[in-house]
Amino acid sequence: MFSKLFQKNTAQQQPTSPQQQPPPQPQPPPAKDSVSKGGLTLKDINPRIALHYGIPSTASVLAFDHIQSLLAIGTLDGRIKVIGGDNIEGLLVSPKTLPFKYLEFLQNQGILVSVSSDNEIQVWDLEQRRIASTLQWDSNITAFSVIFASSYMYIGDEYGMVHVLKYNAEEVKLVPMPYHVPADVAEVPDASGMSSPKNHSVVGVLPQPSSQGNKVLIAYEDGLMILWDVSEDKVVLVKGNKDIELKCEITDSHKEIGHKLSDDRSDYEPLEKEIAALCWASTDGSVLAVGYVDGDILLWNLSSTASATDKHAAKSSNDVVKLQLSTGDRRLPVIVLHWSSHRPHNECRGQLFIYGGDAIGSEEVLTILSLDWSSGIESLKCIGRVDLTLNGSFADMVVLPSGGLMGTSGTLVLTNPGQLHFYNDADLSSSTSLQETRNYVSSMQYPMVIPTIEPQLTAAKFGLVFRDGKFTKALSEAISARKPQATHSSGNINWPLTGGVPSQLHDAEKYQVERLYIAGYQDGTVRIWDATYPRFALVYVLGPEVKGINVADVNASVSALDFCSTTLCLAIGNECGTVRLYKLVCSADEMSLKFVTETEKEVYTLDQEDGPQCTAVFSFLSSPIYALQFANSGTRLAVGFHCARVAMLDTSTSSVLFLTDSLSSSSLPVKSLAVFSNCIDLINNSEDTGSTIVEDHVSLKVFAMTKDACIVVMNGNNGDGGSYISEMSSGKHLSVSSQKSDTKSESAPAASCSESSLPKVDHEASAKAAHFKQREENFLLLICCEDALHLHSLNEVDSDPIRKVNLMKPCCWSTPFKKDDKECGIILLYQTGEIEIRSLPDLEVVVESSLMSILRWNFKTNMEKTICSSENAQIILVNGCEFAAISLLASENHFRIPESLPCLHDKLLTAAADATISLSPNQKIIQGASSGILGGLIKDFPGSKAEHHVDLLEVCKNDFAHLESIFSSPPFLKPSIDLADDQKVVELSIGFMTLILTNLYLSHLHLKRRRMILKAYPESSYTLADLLIHANRSSCCSADKGTERGRLFEGASTDSQPKLRTADEIKAKYRKGDASAAAAHAKDKLIQRQEKLERLSERTAELQSGAENFASMASELAKQMEKRKWWNI
Repeated sequence: MFSKLFQKNTAQQQPTSPQQQPPPQPQPPPAKDSVSKGGLTLKDINPRIALHYGIPSTASVLAFDHIQSLLAIGTLDGRIKVIGGDNIEGLLVSPKTLPFKYLEFLQNQGILVSVSSDNEIQVWDLEQRRIASTLQWDSNITAFSVIFASSYMYIGDEYGMVHVLKYNAEEVKLVPMPYHVPADVAEVPDASGMSSPKNHSVVGVLPQPSSQGNKVLIAYEDGLMILWDVSEDKVVLVKGNKDIELKCEITDSHKEIGHKLSDDRSDYEPLEKEIAALCWASTDGSVLAVGYVDGDILLWNLSSTASATDKHAAKSSNDVVKLQLSTGDRRLPVIVLHWSSHRPHNECRGQLFIYGGDAIGSEEVLTILSLDWSSGIESLKCIGRVDLTLNGSFADMVVLPSGGLMGTSGTLVLTNPGQLHFYNDADLSSSTSLQETRNYVSSMQYPMVIPTIEPQLTAAKFGLVFRDGKFTKALSEAISARKPQATHSSGNINWPLTGGVPSQLHDAEKYQVERLYIAGYQDGTVRIWDATYPRFALVYVLGPEVKGINVADVNASVSALDFCSTTLCLAIGNECGTVRLYKLVCSADEMSLKFVTETEKEVYTLDQEDGPQCTAVFSFLSSPIYALQFANSGTRLAVGFHCARVAMLDTSTSSVLFLTDSLSSSSLPVKSLAVFSNCIDLINNSEDTGSTIVEDHVSLKVFAMTKDACIVVMNGNNGDGGSYISEMSSGKHLSVSSQKSDTKSESAPAASCSESSLPKVDHEASAKAAHFKQREENFLLLICCEDALHLHSLNEVDSDPIRKVNLMKPCCWSTPFKKDDKECGIILLYQTGEIEIRSLPDLEVVVESSLMSILRWNFKTNMEKTICSSENAQIILVNGCEFAAISLLASENHFRIPESLPCLHDKLLTAAADATISLSPNQKIIQGASSGILGGLIKDFPGSKAEHHVDLLEVCKNDFAHLESIFSSPPFLKPSIDLADDQKVVELSIGFMTLILTNLYLSHLHLKRRRMILKAYPESSYTLADLLIHANRSSCCSADKGTERGRLFEGASTDSQPKLRTADEIKAKYRKGDASAAAAHAKDKLIQRQEKLERLSERTAELQSGAENFASMASELAKQMEKRKWWNI
């Protein structure tokens, strides 16, 4: 490919005009392989992502912040996409390219928590867009959940333990809390009194709604479920496979779901069920939906909880009901369960979303059941069913509550690759209310900022707008006025996400457009975005039709684009050979359209309209256009066709200057063009770019490369003098690009094109010719092919290159770039996805990187067709549904990051939510709550990831302050809060602490090993909870007056009720003589009290030391037991 025309020794050249240029001195041609060393170094390069739009194709898990209205999407490659409203998106990239297992928001706190497949817990600060804290977990995390509206998290592991973490915002640290739920609580004795030896891996941890965080449901892999009270450290309820004895009954739409007990064990279905998914199916946590590996779904009624002394509830047919989606013997596991209750006034009615449970081999669908148990769960009815056909394979889903900021409720469904659809509640309700089963519900696809798939993006251009250009101010004013209208008409109004805060960096009155991103599509349309800041704004959509004329195959796919930064002209070429010219800014006297065909030219008058105007249409050759290149500030346009022909168009007169014959004997298409102009600066400074005087002195040289690497050099004015250079490379061509390297250093004085200046221009023609010749000698031409790089002198292109580099891998795309307005390097993209940066002109490798290391992308076929770049090493790429811009120069920050980035966390909304909660009365939030932003914040708020409505004030009023004291201590060892005199201090002896530590450690040993050691400690066969209850009872019943507490309080009365005493009684007790004697007596008592406290502290230290010694002993014992075989135990 022709990659660049650039000057030799640009650093030594001084800005001089042609009139002041001294006579050119003859210079020897450069020696072969003798070029100056490049100025690009390793410290100049810093590859990074400047912006990212779209949903990654590896998306796998969702999380939703209900107050901030933000959606987070975790991927399989360590990226997290955060999406808000109004084109606000953010990309978080983990240092590890590992999948995320779990993803949760700390609601309304600007914090996102992720758990990767290697069990690393990462806390992301959305405002800073970085990792705030990490914690590597030792065991395999099998369950994860956040206590809603708090900073506390539950973690369940493979050993049956449930731990508690807290994110400390002040210290910016993830802190493991002392509190945990031991695995022993899940060991339910069987009929023989022995505990089950099964592996109790935790598969679900759900904080119970409306319990203020005091209760949590823990589900284990083998089907056991317990409801644990963290405030009392006890099991409230136990449910499991042995609590159900149901006949196998198939459920269907509009039929009552039957269930009954039977005495015939042969009628029972197998009860060995493994839990695969679960969610709350009520707003108060009274009903739990559980999906199993065998495809069954059970709804458990937890409202009639047993007392603490009888935590195993009696078996009853009224406690559980079964749903079965298919009659097949072999069914898929129930992978996902979600509950939606969008009618807060009706607690017993809602929709259950199910993924899985159908027969193996059936079509992949998302099943939605409308359930009603108003008459009790024993009379549960399915009143509607929808089997929703998905667009791609299912990944995850979230249910959006009603009463949000936009008042839109529904369901977001994520499918692969990278597709997000929103299903409105109204459409789902109307579909499930129909009598027949349906598999189609209208949905809204995520409105991508830059569409890449629908429609298909086929060509792109990243155009710079000169700050001092003639039309720049008018374009900036037009775009500033159009932005609000374009945003309103973009069709995003009904999209439910509204989070984030747009950047307010620029001043609307002084706003100036600096960059435009232009994309052509398969349907013939062209869209233009303002790309000045990272938040791209769509400003223009150009349809394929041209008003007033009929053009054949007008809807043909756009195949080539080019943009002139000086005149703000846009050239569009399509697959049928039609070229359309647009001016983004037009004056009143330019309201004419020229239609040029092979035989004639027609002129049409246009009406004055806002936005870009089509000024010319060329349709003279029915061959796809593969290359477009503006020259001379937009007055010339070179066109390369699929049939290996090249045309030069005069855009000022809308005429065809020449059309060549086929450049290649094989008629392979022209893939690249470069145009060198000797008059570019004179044109730039002319007031009339269409002046014939200026055009007479234009000297153009056109370079064209065909697909078979045949290079042709021709006169750009008439197409004559073609010089053919063949066999440049054995590989295919790539592309051709050409521009003058340093415009400022060679700027010519302004030249007027009025009649009085005509003789002056003619008189200086010979001097200009000499100047142009010297300029041509000072330029080098870089030709990039699939397997080699060639560096030529511009006036010796047909000779051997002065520098040649063979490439080890097939290259598919390249582009040069500047640093400090001087060409310094070239970027090569290989078909393997690797990126190589070489310096100019020595072509030495400076940095090697890859799409995978920067973007986590794999290279795909034809990806190079939609890549575009700027001269500042900014590259824009498209991959499926993803759109990204990367910056390579460390010193470049034209996007003004991070100041120009939108904020992903709205602090004002956080303050408003807190104020609303604190000022609102303590009452249930109902559907008719006040409207507006603050009203929406406290209306129909979900209580956990299993989306449902809760009493928001009840949840948030105390900010879960009581959990701090609960989780700050280990279980069963909570500090006393009430300091009444009748409370006893529980004293644990060394022997009893030995029993406790033995029970804790041996829970991880083999059952037979455990039995052997427990022979010496019979009491330790109880659970840890039973041991501590026994200890409390023993301590409370003890009447020993010689305890530390008794000696400390000197036998003070244990009666906690205050007594009214007379003045004489008080004097008799406390009067000890004069004041000095009383003071001395009080001092002595204080000293004695201090001594007693010190002795108590020493005894506590001894107790702790003894416990540590026992722990060491137990560890040594465990090591010895591990080495022994089971038959030696």
